[in-house]
This record gives sequence, structure tokens and C-alpha cells, in this order.
Amino acid sequence: MRLASPFLLLALISRASPAGFPLAAPVADLPLPGPPSRFDYGCLDPSDGRLFLNHMGAGEVVVVDAAARKVIATLPGFSRCTGILAVPSRNEIYVSAPGAGQVAVLDSRSLKVLARMPAGRFPDGLAYDPVGQQVFVSDESGGRVHILDARAHRALGGVAMGGEVGNTQYDPVARLIYSNVQTRNQLVAIDPATRKEVARVDLPGADHNHGLCLDPERRLAFIACEGNAKLLVLDLETRKVTASFSVGGDPDVLAFDPGARRLVVAAESGPAAFFHEEGRALVKDGEQRVGANAHVVVVDPATHLLYFPLKDEGGRPLLRVLAPVSPAPGASPPARR
Repeated sequence: MRLASPFLLLALISRASPAGFPLAAPVADLPLPGPPSRFDYGCLDPSDGRLFLNHMGAGEVVVVDAAARKVIATLPGFSRCTGILAVPSRNEIYVSAPGAGQVAVLDSRSLKVLARMPAGRFPDGLAYDPVGQQVFVSDESGGRVHILDARAHRALGGVAMGGEVGNTQYDPVARLIYSNVQTRNQLVAIDPATRKEVARVDLPGADHNHGLCLDPERRLAFIACEGNAKLLVLDLETRKVTASFSVGGDPDVLAFDPGARRLVVAAESGPAAFFHEEGRALVKDGEQRVGANAHVVVVDPATHLLYFPLKDEGGRPLLRVLAPVSPAPGASPPARR
């Protein structure tokens, strides 16, 4: 008897969730300042519970006290801000500002700008190497990953990718930087110690792989493909694609909650997709619409809450806070409140 492929088995599992089951329950809607225009990335600083949201259309960083659910600052002067990354060990926030071709450094306590560094044509995703204290920046249209010295706040050069660069992540287990090359459907590994490419992985089934996040403990990479609305699972040890799932249209930002072992894929023109891990396999729980243009999601691993900044709900931007629902296998859906 011929065994079913892992792709087929996981597809069958993904259809097994109870129909109509709410995957995330509403907690709060927090009005945000500024015009109804695009938000890009966000990040949470776990040291003080502050949520940093890049209001790309307004060129501002919005700072939210996540526990109090209160906007505490709006920071202007970040031209078309895209990627954002908190580095708690340095008390710093890094902000990509592609309109100026720079990455800005904020003091996370005073919220003052400490430095601005050149970072190519269109700096976007950011990753931090804590060993070398370096920041790696996706230069999407420039086709490079730029490297910044976090201690001296200066540019160190870069690595040519040979195509448009999607998101970039740091793997603390292998001590490698991984970057999507979205126009070549590849994932590239960079050794931060040598600042050189050490591997290039073809991604069968990918089309414009932009979004990226990792589960370093289980040696998995999750890759969102904008061109065909697919999520790929890559085994980081074998560097082979082990599964593929359909997700909402134009998937962008992914959020992985290591404690709950839950992955959420936000999509620009479709619903958010919810997954959980079983062993080293990913299981799709389903999809749920959370709002128009909901392509950004941030997870708080301490509370497991999900934060979706939405550009236009009733003529103004807001932050939608959701609590994931995790039913026991075979459980009946809870009553809606």
C-alpha cells in the first residue's frame, strides 16, 4: 500500500477543525491616532510591555501600553516606516525608514532618536544577532541584506542577495541569519560571524516568498508567499519543504507564540490563518477575518494576546486585540458572547 504524502496528511488534518468554531475572540478595539492609512510591522518590547506600531502611511511610530491598552506616544519623522524591532538587551528599538533609506535607533525608555544609519534603497525587515551585536536589514528593492553595528551605530556593509529581499530572521540555535529572496523563491542563510552567505535553499511551491518567522527549538521555518497565498514549512536541518497550506490573499506578517506553539499568518486581502504545532508538524485550525487590510499581527507570548493594527475601521485606524481560542480535540464550540 502506498502511503499518503506529508502534504496530503497535513491537508486532511487542516480540514478537521469544527465548522464555524471561533479561532480568536474579541478582547478590545483601541482607537489609534493619525489618518486612515497603511500600517506595516509592529513589535512588542517584553521588558516593559510596550507595543510599537509603524504607521507607514503617516510616517509615525505609535507606542501603546499593552497592559493599559492606552496610546502613550506618537513619534513622527520616520519616512514610510516599515520594519521595526525591539532589542531589550540594549534598550533600543530599530525602525526602517525607506523614504530616507535609513534605519533609525530609538532609546526604548526615553523614545528619543539615538542614531540614523544608511540601509540601502528600501530597508524593511530587521533581525538582531546578539552574539555579534549586529542588526541585519532586508533592503527589499536594493537586493541586499545590510549589516549595522549596534554598539557603534554604524553601517558595516552588506551581502548581495541577487533579487528582492523579503523578511529576515535570526536563528539562535544555528547562529545564522535567514533572508527570503522573493523574486527567486529562495531562502538564503548568512553567517553573521563572517558576514557571508553560507547556503541558498530553493523553495518548491513558493511564489514571491516574503513573510518569514522561525521556531528555532523545533528547527522549523514558516514562509508566507504573496504570489500564490501559500504558507510553506521548511525543515531547517534538512532544508526541505515539508508542508504547504493555503492562507488568505497577500499574506505578509507572521507571528509565532512559542509557549502556545501557535502560528498566525496575517493577510492583506484575506482572513488571518491560524495554526498549531503537533510534534514537528504544523496543523491548520482554520481562517478568521479580523478586519480589512489586516496584514500585520503581533503576539504577546506572556498573555498570548494578538494585536492587529487596522488602517481604516469606520474612517479611523484602530488596534484590534484578540484572544486565541484553543479547544480540546473534539470539543464543542463555546457559546459566543
